[in-house]
Amino acid sequence: MKGLVAQAFLLSIGVLGFSTVACAATVTEPAPQAQQIAAGVWLIPGGMRADREPDGNSVIFAAPAGLVVLDTGRHDWQARAIIDFATASHQAIAAVVNSHWHLDHVSGNPALRAAFPGLHVYASDAIDGALVGFLAASARDSQHDLNDESIPADTRADIRLDLATIRNGAALKPDVFIKASGNLKLAGRRFDVHLAPAAATAGDVWLFDRSSRIAALGDLVTLPAPFLDTACPQGWLRALGDIARTPFALAVPGHGTPMSRAQFADYRNAFVAFIKCADSSDPGSTCAAQWSAAVKPLLDANPREMQRAIAMAGYYVDLLRAHGGRSQYCATA
Repeated sequence: MKGLVAQAFLLSIGVLGFSTVACAATVTEPAPQAQQIAAGVWLIPGGMRADREPDGNSVIFAAPAGLVVLDTGRHDWQARAIIDFATASHQAIAAVVNSHWHLDHVSGNPALRAAFPGLHVYASDAIDGALVGFLAASARDSQHDLNDESIPADTRADIRLDLATIRNGAALKPDVFIKASGNLKLAGRRFDVHLAPAAATAGDVWLFDRSSRIAALGDLVTLPAPFLDTACPQGWLRALGDIARTPFALAVPGHGTPMSRAQFADYRNAFVAFIKCADSSDPGSTCAAQWSAAVKPLLDANPREMQRAIAMAGYYVDLLRAHGGRSQYCATA
């Protein structure tokens, strides 16, 4: 669901939540509001707005030498919320950590760099392969949608936004490559930095902050479904096991609301069962129904979320089965 190549599917199941307002593309979208989730830690929630592609969650940590931000979103309103938070708190953004290269997590990098020229971006090197692989293919495949008037104007605006972001791909790259898991001090605050190879992408980064016991996970946890477009499920399963062994009190997913340890365990169990079902001969509809039933307590009360969970899970069963149990972009079995 994260790349332009999935646009037709998003449209067909209504994941983007179409608006009936023809002039919506000209309306200024409000920025999300920061929510404090622990002492010195804030969440700026992403989401799926009407006719728009998703934004991932952003997590902000206060540190002695400035702010540390995990993920910068796709749209202007997400980056604006991060910058406005920094301005209001009278602190510069010293470091950005990108959990992975999907555009709804890295597209705000140039705006934050422009606002705070001294910041450094940390991420894995997986974006290098993405720019010549998945993102290049997405850009080619999306060109015909630009003039398709059956697609809402705001959605086409997002396609143009993503195409411009991909063309400016060098601006998304990190200043510092995270090559292995370890302990890292960012702006004077110490984090356990974990690198999960061959998981949701070729290299996913997640943070554990011991002082707050917050685990910021990126797309290793997503709702209403796991986004498997670029995934290696076996590596993803190993990453979830590593997270489970971490003494976190609260886990922040890439999409969805923060989870307790018990809720994370429920998500992990649902993921294990979903991958097992996708590897079986059971109908895809059965796998989708099992997934949606398992995560229902983790979804918000909007019935649309269950619709999305079922439709997206069914889509991903087909995707995995078409490529031997993994994404076509997974280079590791």
